[in-house]
Amino acid sequence: MAMKASRKTAPMAGGIKLPHRYKPGTVVLREIRKYQKSYKLLMRKLPFSRLVREIMQDFKTDLRITAAALEALQEATGIVAVELFEYANILAIHAKRVTVMNADIRLAKLMVGGHQNCFATIGLK
Repeated sequence: MAMKASRKTAPMAGGIKLPHRYKPGTVVLREIRKYQKSYKLLMRKLPFSRLVREIMQDFKTDLRITAAALEALQEATGIVAVELFEYANILAIHAKRVTVMNADIRLAKLMVGGHQNCFATIGLK
């Protein structure tokens, strides 16, 4: 009686060992924790500066902003965005999914609550 060899113990053709693969979502969660711990700005300065100036133009044309104020805005925006996506990812995991969907982000916005006006300006209505 012939028995099948186990796939895990059988060597690959040519003796090449396949690299280790993590389960879906594990690497993403590790990246989220990494960026939450880092103090590096998540968005580039120039595009963010353009966005802030464009939003400021809607209120008044001759407004100016200091570099320190712009950096504070950028850091606060990054913190809020990370918090939003953290909640959205938890919701996706709860739904037994790996991919974050629009519905997750909308529900996460409701959970965050006080930051709804911030998200409206960047197009996440």
